[in-house]
Order: sequence, then C-alpha cells, then structure tokens
Amino acid sequence: MSHSTLVLLQGTADILVLRALSDGSPAHGYTVSQWVRARTDGVLAIEDAALYQTLHRLEAKGWIDGEWGLSENNRRAKYYSLTAAGRRQLRAGVATWKRYADAMGKVIESA
Repeated sequence: MSHSTLVLLQGTADILVLRALSDGSPAHGYTVSQWVRARTDGVLAIEDAALYQTLHRLEAKGWIDGEWGLSENNRRAKYYSLTAAGRRQLRAGVATWKRYADAMGKVIESA
C-alpha cells in the first residue's frame, strides 16, 4: 500500500462496492477494485482479502447477486450486480456518509 493510499474506515468497503456496482453493469472483483482506485484517484483501495469478504457478505445480505461467467481473458470469474435491496442500502449508506462527512467538515474547519 502506498503512502498516499488511506486505510478504509469500518463500513466504507460496503458503500464503495455498492456504488461501484450501481451503474447496472455486472462486474467481477478486479473491476470493482479498479473502479474504486480510479474513482478516488488512487487515494482509496480495497485490499483483495477485504474486497472478497465484502462481496461475500453483501451477497449473503441479499444486497448483491453473483453469477459465474468468463472474464475478458477467458478465465472463470464471478460477476456481481446490485439488487433492489442493495440500491436501498446504497441510498441509506450514502445519506449516512454525507451526514458524517458534513459533521467532520465542521469539526475540521473550526480547527
């Protein structure tokens, strides 16, 4: 992990994965990981073990569905997509994170 990459706060991985899948296109873990890195200009990254634990947890909760298929390089990969329950969870999670970020912003700005 580079010095410019931040350690994820608890609960962040769920929102990142749900958001990465929110465009409607099924994606495998590597694509989700790359999306997070690209979207955050490399500041946030989900390590492989944490990513796959998150994907399995979200699938068990019914927030994402997984289906096996072939990747671009003809290897077996599991493709994930967001469910209706996952969309609801994403909306709720985003609202919570916005409140948290706003509150932290107020604390930081007063310093």
